[in-house]
Amino acid sequence: MTASMIDPSVVIETAGLRKVYGTRVAVQDLTLQVARGEIFGFLGPNGAGKSTSVKMLLGLVRPTAGDARVLGRPLSNVDVRRLIGFLPEEFRFYDWLSAVELVRFHGRLCGMTAERLRTRVPEVLGRVGLADHASQRVRGFSKGMMQRVGLAQAIVHEPEVLFLDEPTSGLDPMGRRMVRDVLRAERERGATVFLNSHFLSEVEVTCDRVAFLKDGAVVMTKDLRTHQNDAIRVVVHAKDVGPLAMSGLEQWAQNVDYGGGELTFTVSSQDQLPDVLRHLVTSGAAVSRFTAEEVSLEDAFVRIMGRDAGL
Repeated sequence: MTASMIDPSVVIETAGLRKVYGTRVAVQDLTLQVARGEIFGFLGPNGAGKSTSVKMLLGLVRPTAGDARVLGRPLSNVDVRRLIGFLPEEFRFYDWLSAVELVRFHGRLCGMTAERLRTRVPEVLGRVGLADHASQRVRGFSKGMMQRVGLAQAIVHEPEVLFLDEPTSGLDPMGRRMVRDVLRAERERGATVFLNSHFLSEVEVTCDRVAFLKDGAVVMTKDLRTHQNDAIRVVVHAKDVGPLAMSGLEQWAQNVDYGGGELTFTVSSQDQLPDVLRHLVTSGAAVSRFTAEEVSLEDAFVRIMGRDAGL
């Protein structure tokens, strides 16, 4: 066990976590750390092992190998589950219950008192936009309303850790904004959010950090707060880009491509751009346009996973 596995600032830590079903390796090597009070995005193509990883962290699936702790406790610890909120991607609620009854039921499962639930349940239903439907049975709810009540049951007991699998599925733009507001409020009170989502644009504006999972292993983590690890994509419209100009680019640029008068590449820092432009001009390139922009999370996903990968 590493020292960080008892560090209170580290809420989720895994080391070499692995799951094998027969001859199929579902998760090859899950190694990551998630800090207290951050919104952490978990990204990867279909079949990468995201769902199996979450199930192991929740204690629903036993790992084949490796070590992991949530809130400083091993995955086999049952008591810690009362400190966790969970919204699965595919859920089946007791549809004969009303929204109030459903959220109250989940609160009781997590040890909340009846007195506390009397004020807390209306509060969370209001936060997710279901105050006017509190007494309605969930069997009559739309997909978006079911997603809202699912989020309400996940946060009703003010968990220390939230595991959310596709929380904006089925929601319109206003609903997705509501989810962002809820997640930020949870972070502000000190909770940690572990988020799996297909909506990369939502992840980019919501998460503090993300991890990319490929073939059952974490291949990269990215800090979205400081933009460390960000690449800058550069597009240059130029003629006469000769071998000297192209070979000299290697000291700054990656993914260099030139054709039809357009030169594209990436650099690791904005500070390198003046040197790159100076090099092109002094090497004889006739530059007519030079533009640079940060690579989006979607661009990073495609670059890491390959263009044929799907979320």
